[in-house]
Amino acid sequence: MKKRNICLAAAIGFAVGYLANQQIQTRQKISPENALNNAKEAFKKSGPISGSWIYMKPEEIEKNGLLFNAYRGGITRNIDGENKQYEFYVDVESGGVISAVETA
Repeated sequence: MKKRNICLAAAIGFAVGYLANQQIQTRQKISPENALNNAKEAFKKSGPISGSWIYMKPEEIEKNGLLFNAYRGGITRNIDGENKQYEFYVDVESGGVISAVETA
């Protein structure tokens, strides 16, 4: 009976570990839609936005000597009757905005 309990506990432990690993791996990368929502929330803190877009395929960029996989996107804002456009990069792993630059 004790061997059976040990084997059962080992099997359950393996299954739980495997499922936890799968959840962690799928959670590490965010979707492009979530990346765009993160960027929009960051830009909304400074005022309303009138448009946005994002590329669905991540790109590798270098920022301050570090390499990141990031989604590239853009935000349009209407400031004093003039449309201003910003380009941003969002980290695929964390969902944080890596950089944002006003484009001409």
